[in-house]
Amino acid sequence: MRLFLAISLPQDIKERLADLQQEIKNSFPMEAADAVAKWVERENLHLTLLFLGEVGERDAAFLAKAVSAAAEDIPAFVLQLTKICYGPAKKIPPQLIWFETEESKVLEKLVVNLQEKISEAGIRCEDREVGRKFVGHITLARVKEWIWKRIEPEEQPEIEKEFDIKVEVCSIELMESRLKRSGPEYIILQSFPLLGLD
Repeated sequence: MRLFLAISLPQDIKERLADLQQEIKNSFPMEAADAVAKWVERENLHLTLLFLGEVGERDAAFLAKAVSAAAEDIPAFVLQLTKICYGPAKKIPPQLIWFETEESKVLEKLVVNLQEKISEAGIRCEDREVGRKFVGHITLARVKEWIWKRIEPEEQPEIEKEFDIKVEVCSIELMESRLKRSGPEYIILQSFPLLGLD
């Protein structure tokens, strides 16, 4: 199973982000709008905490215990979505169009807890996760470099825009990515509650 840990988003937030995706798509030259990026389907929008990669069924029970232990002392919190921009920062051409989140000590502690507990359970994360600084973001699109380069520089839209969207986070989800011909499908396998909001 191809697994990852994530914060799922409420339906109203997904609707709002999907509307913003459409606005961004419309800002590209018409002939490139659909092709310049692989736009994330509305139902697949989420914030990835940790990508695990291929996990065997035998390890799944150990993984669930590790995630539960990592989440048990983390309070529910409010995630603040602050800015749409190209990402990662200073990467030209950009790889992604994403929604950045405000830095959060609780979110950072959650990710560190998950890394530690999963490592203690003997389950390896994908190499790209090891030692990297966590940057909270929601991917809206994956930019296709070769098409981006064909767009004249003056027609490459400036999409950076600030927001103040709040999302209450009361649980984290263990999700499976199922690759289909039409694109990936993300299935929630299990939810792990955080401590209640004050």
